[in-house]
Amino acid sequence: MSDPRAVKLSARQVSIHYWLTRSSQPFLAVDSVDLDVYAGEFMVIVGPSGCGKTTLLNAIDGLQRISDGELELNGKPIRKPGGDRAMVFQQASLLPWRSVLGNVSYGLELRGKMQRAAIRDRARELITLVGLKGFEDHYPTELSGGMQQRVNLARALAVDPDILLLDEPFAALDAQTREYMQAELLRIWSATRKTAIFITHDIKEAIYLADRVAVFTARPGRIKEIIEIDLPRPRELRSKREPRFLEYEDRIWNSIEEEVRATESRALESVGSR
Repeated sequence: MSDPRAVKLSARQVSIHYWLTRSSQPFLAVDSVDLDVYAGEFMVIVGPSGCGKTTLLNAIDGLQRISDGELELNGKPIRKPGGDRAMVFQQASLLPWRSVLGNVSYGLELRGKMQRAAIRDRARELITLVGLKGFEDHYPTELSGGMQQRVNLARALAVDPDILLLDEPFAALDAQTREYMQAELLRIWSATRKTAIFITHDIKEAIYLADRVAVFTARPGRIKEIIEIDLPRPRELRSKREPRFLEYEDRIWNSIEEEVRATESRALESVGSR
């Protein structure tokens, strides 16, 4: 039976090659990926290091051309970056000379479609949503890493994208702050219901956030399996200790471990054949 939900993003047999400086052959990073992401869904992609997760995310953002297949957002081919997508990177990369309010307003100012007062009102609304009310006039150097990523998220949401792309946004944070930011992200996502694709190496983080988890194979990246996370929302951090959560964790870890071991085995065979 087909899924009745509207498809927001569609990938059909998407492959991505790129050229390495010292090689005469193209490097295959992503191979024949088929994936549907539904409207309002929180999709998380996990897999071994270097498996092409970020490469695929960059292609969705329009920063990386695909070599083969079809990649569509709202039924239209993705050819280049656009205002219907917003990326949240691992590093907040805020403009140091702009305040929190100025950073959140920046994307809307570039678009030039709103009056200055309306831009400021929208920015203040989002600053409140991400929990930074009262910090509007602070500068990035005056904020913690977690606070900077809140600004980064508010800046992405300000342009009202159709899809939110998050590339390991909490990887640089300490463990305690990371846990707190996961809970805050779910709160913000619940309030906006933006379609989201999130890249992470943290299996617990993936399960806690996701509606579905796509597990990538080792390079070149293919989708090995997609796991629906049947845990009730809203989720609390203590849900990570529940038996059902731990079952998902074991399943995903085992799936990724198979890929890592297979890669190591192929590498040893290659060395032995020389």
